[in-house]
Amino acid sequence: MGKLTGKTAIVTGAANGIGRGIAEAFAAEGADVAIADIVTAEQAQPVLDAIRQLGQKALFVRTDVADEQQVRTLVETTIETFGHVDILVNNAGIFTQSLLEDMPVADWDRVLNVNLRGTFLCTRYVLPHLLAQGGGRIINIASQLAYLGGVEVAHYTASKGAVVAFTKAVAREVATRNVLVNAIAPGPIVTDLLRSETEEWKAAKLADLPIGRFGEVSEVAPTAVFLASDDASYYVGQTLGPNGGDVML
Repeated sequence: MGKLTGKTAIVTGAANGIGRGIAEAFAAEGADVAIADIVTAEQAQPVLDAIRQLGQKALFVRTDVADEQQVRTLVETTIETFGHVDILVNNAGIFTQSLLEDMPVADWDRVLNVNLRGTFLCTRYVLPHLLAQGGGRIINIASQLAYLGGVEVAHYTASKGAVVAFTKAVAREVATRNVLVNAIAPGPIVTDLLRSETEEWKAAKLADLPIGRFGEVSEVAPTAVFLASDDASYYVGQTLGPNGGDVML
């Protein structure tokens, strides 16, 4: 018996990177998984195949999490397919870089819409089902930049700081009804985004990290499994930080 046997999870932004790692880790622990992502069905196929190879059911719903109707469709389709939803992971996010003095307003709006509005919308439409069935888990993916700040990422930092605050607020609303809401704030993790950074940036960041290396997706996913499982039954409104010491709270 896995830690998540019999559970159904929605993981947004799960076609690759941290989201994919979490989706596959959930499946390895016995959960069926609905994948929500902006990519095409063909691009999502590898993670669907991986989940099914682990013996679990998988569903892909192409979703822009900033779009209310698409989020409603995601939740409705998941429940129609699996009969219930027990876990929501708000992982979908985007990232651009610009000094604030040069930042296009459209960049600010899009980053906040996906990273913060998307987290709100998914939570808003999953939460009533969790409450009606007597419990569940919501896990929001923030970032260590919510605590550190960062040059050229004021919009991203603002969105992730808001995700941390949102996590605490919703946790206080629903904890007594057995819906536990927590967050994960990863540090620099080896994903396509990190690989796209310049060698100069990577060298400077490595010099700052107490652990002396970047993290792997496999070092973040177990935190999500923990928060989704009964092992985290006394965690409420917390933000856990697999970040190699970049932030120490």
